[in-house]
Amino acid sequence: MTIRFVALVLGVALAVSGCASLQETSDGDPASGASASSLTERPTEITREMLIGRWGVASFREEKDRARATAQARSFCSRQPYDITAGPRNGVMMHAADDPKLYELRLKGASDGKTYLGFEAPPGDWQDRVILSASNDQLVMRFVDPEIHNRYGTFIYVRCK
Repeated sequence: MTIRFVALVLGVALAVSGCASLQETSDGDPASGASASSLTERPTEITREMLIGRWGVASFREEKDRARATAQARSFCSRQPYDITAGPRNGVMMHAADDPKLYELRLKGASDGKTYLGFEAPPGDWQDRVILSASNDQLVMRFVDPEIHNRYGTFIYVRCK
């Protein structure tokens, strides 16, 4: 019975670790057909200094709601601004999806012409955000992972004055 129990525990542990490794490697943007492993890193035109600052943040799901979300983000500057600060290793400090802890994320230009923001991983990793547009006053980005994107929508960041 002890040997069977040990074998069962080992089998469950292997199955769980297999699931975890599948989740870690299920990267990419299914809509674009690109995966993190197929993208090579390139320099990006977006700088970390463009991200650092105090922002109002809101999200939208449909393009028709973008103006409303922009106004809502602007209103959060006075009530609940979101601070993006410099990280210790040339990245920026931000939250990851579903995690209240701050992490250092870095900008990653990719061979597909997009700019990603995320952990130390190839550009387009499933935990990355793709930056759809960026200026000194406004950022628009969404998560690469479709499930996370469906939960949060597309984020709009408006720089607080």
